[in-house]
Amino acid sequence: MTSKRIFITGGSGCIGHYIAETLIQNTQHELFFLVRNPQKVGFDYEVRPGVHILHGDLREIDRFADLLKTIDVAILAASAWGGASEVLDTNVIKTTRLMNLLDVNKCQQVLYFSTASILDRNHQILKEASELGTDYIRSKYDCLTQLPRLKIADKITVLFPTLVFGGNGKDKPYSHISSGFVDAMKWVGLARWFKADGSFHIVHAKDIADVVRYLVDNPIPYNVIDQLDDIYLKQLVLGSQPITLQEMIQEACQYLGKRIYFQIPLSIWLANIFIKIFRVQLAPWDRFCMNYRHFTCKNPVLPSTFGQSDYCPTFSDLMRISGVQKR
Repeated sequence: MTSKRIFITGGSGCIGHYIAETLIQNTQHELFFLVRNPQKVGFDYEVRPGVHILHGDLREIDRFADLLKTIDVAILAASAWGGASEVLDTNVIKTTRLMNLLDVNKCQQVLYFSTASILDRNHQILKEASELGTDYIRSKYDCLTQLPRLKIADKITVLFPTLVFGGNGKDKPYSHISSGFVDAMKWVGLARWFKADGSFHIVHAKDIADVVRYLVDNPIPYNVIDQLDDIYLKQLVLGSQPITLQEMIQEACQYLGKRIYFQIPLSIWLANIFIKIFRVQLAPWDRFCMNYRHFTCKNPVLPSTFGQSDYCPTFSDLMRISGVQKR
């Protein structure tokens, strides 16, 4: 298979570490990782030739303009999470600038990471993401709406990760959710007494990395495309089959050997009472998510979609992989 030159942002993050590991170990492609702090790199980039660490910030992407003209595949996983000006500059302005620096005749594809939080159940854009979203959510909304106007638009595949788990706190940083996952499982004994309405997808960063590895050598044809409102882009939602909150509690109880005797329905009005009693401050986006409840999408993708093996397809697998002791 012909070796490709691949430019990767976000390599020091949770998803980025898994992408780095699978591309380094399972391909012979030449890899260029743009990282702000090389000390946060936990993967072995000296294990084989052709792996380069570029010390730099996405906000100074023009420094790498000459290199970007030679790139065959760009994997854009970097994101800023806080600070309105940095989030806008990094997630929108400099991300689209990077894509504009690619040679449309040389570059075969761009794998751009968005977030499934901005999609509704029919893969349409949630307008609330722009109106009520956090700085991060709004930036992902804004960037997505700009992609069709880029010259390289027909080479872009948008990846929408759902709830991302992964990391070990050693050579791979935890995802935002995984960092407190094991401790959260200690509350299953209390949660089993309540029944809540809601559903979602989960996805492990290793499964994301395996999908990315497949797409690097097997780009999605441009005629396989979905319509996001008036936006036409190739898109994949990365995640397991939908799981309800009730199914999650049942799986957790079965895994931990805890019986469910009866459950109290936890409705929105009861949740609002708790919020008032305990004076919980909810941001507009948090309030919207609480009322929306069902963050699910059609046709979620895992490695098995492409004939590969899944690493973490179920919530029980997630508990096992995360080190939750089974009883």
